[in-house]
Amino acid sequence: MFDHIGLRVQDLARSLRFYEALLAPLGVVVCMHDETYAGLGQPGEPRLWLHAVSADASLAPRGVHVAFAAATRAAVVGFYEAGLRAGAKDNGGPGVRADYSPDYYAAFLIDPDGNNVEAVCYAREA
Repeated sequence: MFDHIGLRVQDLARSLRFYEALLAPLGVVVCMHDETYAGLGQPGEPRLWLHAVSADASLAPRGVHVAFAAATRAAVVGFYEAGLRAGAKDNGGPGVRADYSPDYYAAFLIDPDGNNVEAVCYAREA
């Protein structure tokens, strides 16, 4: 769980398109947006912030890991499939990660800026 997180991105428009598609199955929308940043979350509650950075190597984005809460395993699958369609690279398809927890169902992707993004559901489903 997190309150909010910020990612530095090289191409804000590209990253915004990616995250809009990736997070739509989780009910996430764009809450705020201008030419330098975008805030995404549940309507009116931005929690993920994308910040445009200079192409200057000293300000280049560094990869981070972000885990998004999913209400169901189907939402995890939707996240994963939408992410692949939006251009993500596979970093671990949907499935139980018993080494984390017996009910830890997650999928992992690498976004266009090299960040490791995950959707996770703790609900046990048949």
